[in-house]
Amino acid sequence: MPQTPSSDTEDRRYRSKVAAIEPYGVDHIPDVERHGTPRSQFSIWFAAGMNFPIMVLGFSAVSYGLSLTAAVTAIVLGSLLGAAVMGILSQMGARLGVPQQIQSRGPLGFFGNFVPVAYINIFAGIGWAAVTIILGAQAIHRLAPAVPFWLSALVLVSIQLVVAVFGYNMIHFLQKILSVVLFLGFVMITVVSITHSTTVGFHANPHARFYIGGAGGWITFAGFFLSFLIAWWPFASDYSRYLPDDDHTAKRAGVYTVAGNFITLSWLGIAGAVLGGSAVSGEQPIDALARLTGSWAPLALIVVMLSSFSQNFLNVYGGAISVQTLRIPVSRRTAVIAICVISYIISLWADAGFEAKFKNFLFLGAYLIAPFGAALLLDYFVGGRKDKARIGELYDETRMLEWGFVAWVAGVIASVPFWNLSFYQGWVSVHHPGWGDLTYVVGFAVASVVYLLTYRLPGLRRSAGSTAGKRFTESAGTVAAPMTVSEETL
Repeated sequence: MPQTPSSDTEDRRYRSKVAAIEPYGVDHIPDVERHGTPRSQFSIWFAAGMNFPIMVLGFSAVSYGLSLTAAVTAIVLGSLLGAAVMGILSQMGARLGVPQQIQSRGPLGFFGNFVPVAYINIFAGIGWAAVTIILGAQAIHRLAPAVPFWLSALVLVSIQLVVAVFGYNMIHFLQKILSVVLFLGFVMITVVSITHSTTVGFHANPHARFYIGGAGGWITFAGFFLSFLIAWWPFASDYSRYLPDDDHTAKRAGVYTVAGNFITLSWLGIAGAVLGGSAVSGEQPIDALARLTGSWAPLALIVVMLSSFSQNFLNVYGGAISVQTLRIPVSRRTAVIAICVISYIISLWADAGFEAKFKNFLFLGAYLIAPFGAALLLDYFVGGRKDKARIGELYDETRMLEWGFVAWVAGVIASVPFWNLSFYQGWVSVHHPGWGDLTYVVGFAVASVVYLLTYRLPGLRRSAGSTAGKRFTESAGTVAAPMTVSEETL
């Protein structure tokens, strides 16, 4: 009789211990270790969404010539679409008990998964960590000009590193606290900044710097908020995979995930749009925030600094899981350290001209992740990945390449003519700017069609060798290698 996934993974007695270093890497989580409640998905994503970069995105409404009404509807729709997918992915984590990056081995194959994980997921984890470090360090530097940017960034990175090493339970514990603290902080920022704002409402402006038409600007601006959540798609299951495995828990986890993401993005996006209407031309977002909050600016900057933790705990942790998914023979602790060092170095480079670099990074990552998400979702709902008896396939090295990889590549290639970046513009974006940025839609749709046409076809396999039938554990980068004491301690 074949073993179940739970019996194939070692019980390491992690349970709900907060001060213990998480012993699981990209393993399947056994039933005995399943714990927590669906409400935890609200606090973890609500805290992660309480972040100043979302307000930075809202600033762009004025530069695209949108009215406040158009900006609000774009923010709400983009946020809702992205949050809905996040909810589905969170349910998948609770049911399957494995990280999102391991789940993507299903449609892409064991080795086919390496390319998108290597470029998208690690790239996203490091890049978003750098983005958040920059804003947090800018806030500290604004509060205490005598403290250099490099030192502020170093302090933030060091704290984030320690928490990410402790892992899942510590992150959930701190996110619960931060969700309350940041909620109160951003309520204050919203109320005070709007009170001090000279322009609460604004009208459509065809003379705006990036005006491309009412419809095109609306589509592009909505894509900003959709792309923010698309960037989280490869990591959603990472924070729900320890939840108890039952239908009720999974469904509620999905609902809480949608709520946590949608509320924060729509709220802060709209607040950012209002702030953008009062911003001085060429003013950096952090400077506009300090000006508009007036005497409350020190407290507002502290809130921005704290918000860097709520997002970067997830960025660094998710990036470390991606490293282990690539079978690089390092512990999660080592992967966390590497990601923190690289993101710190990038933050020093990207501090100058931050806003333009931030948007390029955001859009490029989302362009590549959208078709990846299509293959992942269809494999679960159409390809039979719901069947927990098939979890072993996710750790089967003989499944080298599956047709989902072809679907992902096809989606990316088909979307290239629609790309709209400062350093590259595709043919469609150049010749039909009024259409808006349709890259996400095209990439997702083409990948979906190709997957549906090919998912029943046999993939590329190699003959079963010594790896076949091994246990579903890869904590230290090697199949069936349980974590040693040195890897479980700082």
